[in-house]
Amino acid sequence: MKSAQVKWKEYASDQEVRWCPGCGDYAILKAVQQAFADLGLSKEKVVIVSGIGCSSRFPYYMATYGFHTIHGRAPAIATGVKLANPELSVWVITGDGDGLSIGGNHLLHACRRNVDLKVILFNNRIYGLTKGQYSPTSVVGTKSKSSPFGSIDSPINPILFALSAGASFVARSVDIFQKHLKSMLVEAGRHKGLAFIEVYQNCIIFNDGTFSDVTSKEGKRKRVLWLEDDYPLTFDEDDSKALTFDSDLMDLKVTDDKDKALVWNSDGRYDIFAYKLAQIDNPTAFGIFRKICRPTYEELVREQIFALQKRKGGKPTLSELFNSGERWRVLGDGVIKKLVR
Repeated sequence: MKSAQVKWKEYASDQEVRWCPGCGDYAILKAVQQAFADLGLSKEKVVIVSGIGCSSRFPYYMATYGFHTIHGRAPAIATGVKLANPELSVWVITGDGDGLSIGGNHLLHACRRNVDLKVILFNNRIYGLTKGQYSPTSVVGTKSKSSPFGSIDSPINPILFALSAGASFVARSVDIFQKHLKSMLVEAGRHKGLAFIEVYQNCIIFNDGTFSDVTSKEGKRKRVLWLEDDYPLTFDEDDSKALTFDSDLMDLKVTDDKDKALVWNSDGRYDIFAYKLAQIDNPTAFGIFRKICRPTYEELVREQIFALQKRKGGKPTLSELFNSGERWRVLGDGVIKKLVR
């Protein structure tokens, strides 16, 4: 899949990028282009599939193949693309509304099947394209055009959703953490299986500053916890605080004793703590929550097809497929007759 060294600008299309000035989508677009360059992906071997929303304009701005599909259905269409041609690198661009509301069911099944897709979910906790209604990830109390007295819905946690649905790679980053975001995208691109990356993305018009608790200078210094394999879970200034087991080894707690810090690993051995980390916001964890290997959906489908072809003595023709199995003919007056081979 690798080509000659490609510069990140070569992945940019000739279309004018049209997001609101200051939108976090610009930063994500650049990070994706840089990650593709680092991965050495051939532009002719990449397909970007999006749904509906501000983020879903993405395919127009990339010099690759792409589909701008319908609301929530990007994972289903991307699954079809990957099954038809497993050699393609297929990326799904979605948002918190597109992916977790109308598209939640499609995203869930893509995760559990472990289709080899790379899903980037832009989370700005608001519906931006339709001008500021609360979304599935909006925090309780969010005042918007559709919740003028404050949202009363409990928000969906995207990381918890992906972990629970069985995604084999789950990570989180932030639009303005460019170096970290690119590294997460590169790791996702190298992963074999469903890679889910939640990206905190600021909507400067309708939900500005929703992630300021971690993106401000003080927030990044005191509340951000970086997940790195074989490194201790420490945070705050000078890594003065640490996360460790509680007495029952069933939960995490904060301690001032860095020597008791849990040494992180994303290979599944601490899966229970990945769930716990996804649910706390002080500190807020960024990095890879899970990275495990298991067979992909398209691999299993093709194994099944090849096994059946071998048993049947070769690849059947379309006519043979049409005329195989039980066949029925509807006659006049609603009479149905079974055809005998």
